[in-house]
Amino acid sequence: MECDKCERDAVMHAGYSGAHLCEKHFCASVEKRVRRRIRRDSLVPRDASPDDPEQWVLGLSGGKDSVVLAQILDDTFGRDPRIEILALTIHEGIEGYRDASIDACVELADELDLRHELVSYEEEFGVRMDEVVEDDPEGMAPCAYCGVFRRDLLETYAEEFGADILLTGHNLDDEAQTALMNVFEGDVEQMAKHFDASLGPFDERTESPHFVPRAKPLRDIPEKEVALYAHLKDLPAHITECPHASEAFRGEIQELLLKLEENHPGTRHSILSGYEEIASMAADRYRGDSTAEMRECERCGSKTTRDVCRKCRLLESLAAV
Repeated sequence: MECDKCERDAVMHAGYSGAHLCEKHFCASVEKRVRRRIRRDSLVPRDASPDDPEQWVLGLSGGKDSVVLAQILDDTFGRDPRIEILALTIHEGIEGYRDASIDACVELADELDLRHELVSYEEEFGVRMDEVVEDDPEGMAPCAYCGVFRRDLLETYAEEFGADILLTGHNLDDEAQTALMNVFEGDVEQMAKHFDASLGPFDERTESPHFVPRAKPLRDIPEKEVALYAHLKDLPAHITECPHASEAFRGEIQELLLKLEENHPGTRHSILSGYEEIASMAADRYRGDSTAEMRECERCGSKTTRDVCRKCRLLESLAAV
């Protein structure tokens, strides 16, 4: 098939739009949608200036999503004196998996001349995910432990580096899955929190003074298109699934979405679009209703609604094994 915009051979067909695009026009399409999302979410404030630049911290894992986001952000803002970008990589301690992805992070950061910081579970918490999975004192999926530790480090270091925004590489599939999970669980309050934490445009959110606001500029791009972009641009992405990945419910939702998208192209876009509107209304409903008071964890100082945060409680369980 020929590209819809020129006579070159198409490298992809988007079932949800019917478009056939060549390499040049496909890459341009991805970049256009990411930049449009950045504008729609108002990530660059009107008063940003070279004298007081915005500090953006990007969670760079070395996987396709974060690598593609880093490349597009650099192409867009690399020479913009209003924006300073720092890449933060977290080593969870997964033998043969994270080491290779960190090599990809280092290579990309060097190519883009991007400031790059590396932190690890072992240095920060005294644990490695391989050991956590083996001990498993709470009887939980590995992702449950890892999610708590990762969020803590992202938030801690984003705050330490003075970040105005914490950016992550969540794509359309990721966000549509999260949307369906919240809907199926009937968790309307979580939808409200999702909107204010990372989903809504910055000029529509009520930001928490306790946490660095997040943004997901890739959330309009399907996962396969992110992977294709990384391949066509020859980016140093480490495209391998974590050996400990085992989120059963998310896996079921993923399979359901893929089947729905195959039979009804555009399903993911429709789900996320509708969910964003519902989440916005939920945010209006639940703002100010929470009775949970934020305080500092007695052990590490992290923000929590309890005396001891979830991370410290998990570390205590692991230490007792």
